[in-house]
Amino acid sequence: MIPRYTLPEMGNLFTDEARFAAWLEVEVLAVEAWSSIGVIPAEHATAVRQGVPAVDADLVARINERERVTDHDVAAFVDVVQEAIGPPAGHWVHYGLTSSDVVDTALCLTLKRAADLLIEASGGLVRTLKRRALEFRDTPMVGRTHGIHAEPTSFGMKLALWCLQAERDRQRLLTARETIAVGKLSGAVGTYSNVDPAVEAYVCAALGLVPVPSTQVVARDRHAEYLYACASVGATIEMLATEIRHLQRTEVGEANERFAAGQKGSSAMPHKRNPIKSEQLSGLARVLRGHLGTGLENVALWHERDISHSSVERIVLPDASILTHYVLVRATSLVDGLEVHADRMLENLDASYGLVFSQPVLLALVAAGMTRDDAYRVVQRVAMAAWDQRKPFRLLLEADPDVTLAPAQLDDAFSLERSLRNTDRTFAALDAVDA
Repeated sequence: MIPRYTLPEMGNLFTDEARFAAWLEVEVLAVEAWSSIGVIPAEHATAVRQGVPAVDADLVARINERERVTDHDVAAFVDVVQEAIGPPAGHWVHYGLTSSDVVDTALCLTLKRAADLLIEASGGLVRTLKRRALEFRDTPMVGRTHGIHAEPTSFGMKLALWCLQAERDRQRLLTARETIAVGKLSGAVGTYSNVDPAVEAYVCAALGLVPVPSTQVVARDRHAEYLYACASVGATIEMLATEIRHLQRTEVGEANERFAAGQKGSSAMPHKRNPIKSEQLSGLARVLRGHLGTGLENVALWHERDISHSSVERIVLPDASILTHYVLVRATSLVDGLEVHADRMLENLDASYGLVFSQPVLLALVAAGMTRDDAYRVVQRVAMAAWDQRKPFRLLLEADPDVTLAPAQLDDAFSLERSLRNTDRTFAALDAVDA
């Protein structure tokens, strides 16, 4: 967890205090569950609930000090909690449980809460993209393939497609939340040999988790799915950030990040306005992809469990959650403040001498009776001449004896409205987005 990329609401879920508080709630609920089926006296369950220590820096320090003796974090936690509650009620803490019953259930609870924040932030990005897509629905620009002018599109189309992908990410987060919102209190190898299944059901119901069959640990494909949803968010944000970086290039100049008053783009060159937010997002997406690979490697554990996943998850799960939240909030701000230069988009659209209309000309010649290959060769020859001579494509077409199209046919082929006449289909899909 790096403070630079940690927003408080997400970071607070992964502090030592938050982790021990989640463990403590699982332990207390387990005692109450045992009491509900008559194993633990009711007065002892009440005493446990009333006697739990405050989870603060002092308690964290005491647990850490005890761990230096036990070399086992959960055992140290249980020792300190039992001592704080005192006998005889305190002796019931951790009754019938194994460490993973507590740790895995608490971790899934934390990830469920993290997923809630991610879903909320993802919805904010989707809504912002949708609003700006509608704002620039009819703003024409050149579409590029391989970095080369292709055919006209609109900036609203570009934003709409980003929005649809961001919505798919939101749906993936919703699914990942459902997958990770589970718990297990089934003992050392998951057979309920020393814990009644009713205890698991009671604790999970209280925490809003679904009890699931397991070994000693919750299966790690669930955590990998959560990490995939995070990595997918990063990939989408990298996609839009990379495009914004290209659009902000001096030679393109079609859109740029908002440049705040007092901001400096370079320590050496006062004229610089660099796409630093987009570049930052592109970089952080790489980290999220790396965490996914690690999460997939955590799926394969020895027999009913080992702890090769444990040290890894202490890093990648908090880090992925925090970074995903950060990039979602940051990307939302980036899109919201994006400055769009419609005049420059039109200027660039015209910069390739009308070559973006080569396909409609090709199709018009085919419709007029020319073979496709012959039509292609004619249009290609004229197009290359337009580029080499820096002359308008249409003027050269009109002067070419092999081009037998009437002025009205050329008007239709060179119509920007014609090129964009069917974009309603994309915006109909956008209208269905409800984040």
